Amino acid sequence: MHSSGKADHLYPWFVLSVTSLGVLLVLLNVGTLNVALPVVSRHFHVGASFADWIVLSYLIVNTILILVFGQLSDIYGRKKLYMIGMATFTISSLLIGLSPNVWILIVFRCIQAAGGALVITNTTALITDAFPKHSLGKGLGINVLVAAAAQLLGPVLGGVMASALGWRWVFWFNVPFGLIGLFWGMFVLRSTEHRDASGKADVWGGIVICLCLGGFIISLSEGSALGWGNWLVLLGFLLFVVLMPVFILIEKRVSSPLIDLSLFRNRQFTIANIATFINFFSVTALTLLIALYYQAAYQESATQAGLKILPVTLGMLIISPVAGALITKFEARFLATAGLFTSAIGLLMLIITMSPHVPYVVLGLGMFLVGLGCGLFMTPNTASIMASVPENRRGIANGLRSMLNSLGQVLSTAVGLMIVKIFLPDRLKDVIYVGSASRLSFDDLSRIVTSYRIAFVVLFAVSVAGVVLSLLRGKK
Repeated sequence: MHSSGKADHLYPWFVLSVTSLGVLLVLLNVGTLNVALPVVSRHFHVGASFADWIVLSYLIVNTILILVFGQLSDIYGRKKLYMIGMATFTISSLLIGLSPNVWILIVFRCIQAAGGALVITNTTALITDAFPKHSLGKGLGINVLVAAAAQLLGPVLGGVMASALGWRWVFWFNVPFGLIGLFWGMFVLRSTEHRDASGKADVWGGIVICLCLGGFIISLSEGSALGWGNWLVLLGFLLFVVLMPVFILIEKRVSSPLIDLSLFRNRQFTIANIATFINFFSVTALTLLIALYYQAAYQESATQAGLKILPVTLGMLIISPVAGALITKFEARFLATAGLFTSAIGLLMLIITMSPHVPYVVLGLGMFLVGLGCGLFMTPNTASIMASVPENRRGIANGLRSMLNSLGQVLSTAVGLMIVKIFLPDRLKDVIYVGSASRLSFDDLSRIVTSYRIAFVVLFAVSVAGVVLSLLRGKK
C-alpha cells in the first residue's frame, strides 16, 4: 500500500487488520484442538502418551523457534517473515488433515508450529512499528481483544467441527482464511524501515537454545510416563543444565545475539517479561484440563466441552479494550498486578469449590475471574515491554516476550497434565484423553477431581508469586 496523507493515517489500522487475521487463525488452532483432542485420539486409537504429543509437539516447536525468528525479523524484515509464516501455517494445516497416522500428524503439527511462530513473533512488532506512540495502547488492546476472541471461538468451533464434520476440519478450516490473509498482507504491509541490516543471525545461539529448551520441555513432559530415572529424561535435564550457561556465554560474545542481554539492565523490561511467563503458566493448563474433564467425567461432546470453558475467554474479551484505554491513565505495574491478582482469586475459587457435583455456575465464575485477570494483565504489560526497547530491537524484544508467553503455555500444559497423570491409576489416565463410554463411579470421579485440585494449587502458587514480583517492577 503506497504512501499518501490519508493512507498514512489509515495504515496502522490496515496493518492491524492483517495481524488480527493471523493471530485469529493461529490462536483458534490451539483452542479448536484442545476440545477436539479426544476425537482425534479415538480416530487414531492412541492413549495418553501419544495424545500428549498431539498438543505438546506444536507448543514445544513454537516455543523454541519464536526466539530465533524474533532476531531474523529484525535482520530480514517483518513483512517477509510474516508472509512466510502465513504460507507455512496454511499449507501445513491442509496436510495435517490428510495425515494417514498419528506420526505423520505430529510431524505436520511441528511444521505448522514453525509457521505459527513466524506469525506470532512479527505481529506485535508490526503493530508497534505502525502505530504512533499515543495510540499504540489502542492497537495492542485490539490485538489482545482479537486473541481473546480467538480463544472464545476456538473451543466452540473445534467442538462443532469435530462433532459434525470430523476432526480433519479442525485444521482444514484454516486454509481458506489463510489464503485471504496471505493476499491481504501482500497488498497492505510495507517493508520494515527499522531493520538491523548489519546484523547476522546467531546460528550457534539458536542451535544451543533449541537443544536446551527442547531437552528440558521433553523431559518434563515425559518424566511421569517414562520414569524420572529414565536415561532419556535425565539426558534432557542434563542438556538444560549444561547448555543454558553455554547459551548465556554465547550471547555475551556474539555481535548480534538472539537475546540482547543488555536489555535486562532495564528493571521494568526484565520483570515484565518474567510476569509474561507467569501469567500464561497460570492460565493455559486450566482451559485444557476443564475441557478434558467434562468429556471424561460426564461424557459430554466436544461441542459441549468447548462451551464449558467459554467463561475464561469471555472475561478476556470484556476487559481487553478497557485495559487498552486504562494504560494512558494508570501505571502498567498497577494494571498488570491487578490482573495477576484477579486470576489468582479465580484459581483459588476453583481449588476451594471443585468437587464431583459442584454446580457449573460456580466453576464458571472462577474461570471468568481467571480470564478477566489475564485480559487486564496482557495489554499494559506488553505495551511496557515494547516501549522500553529501541525500534530496531523490537523483533528481538517481541521474540523474547512471545517465547516466554509460549514457554509459559507449554510448561503449564506439561506440568498440568503431568500432575493429573501422577495421581491417577493407568486406567483413568486414558479416560482423561479419550473419554469414557459410561458414567464414572463416584470414587473414580473423586480421584480425578483431587488430581485437578492439586494441579490448580500449583497454578495458584505461581500466580501469587507473579503478583508480588509485578509490584516490584518500579514506577513508570
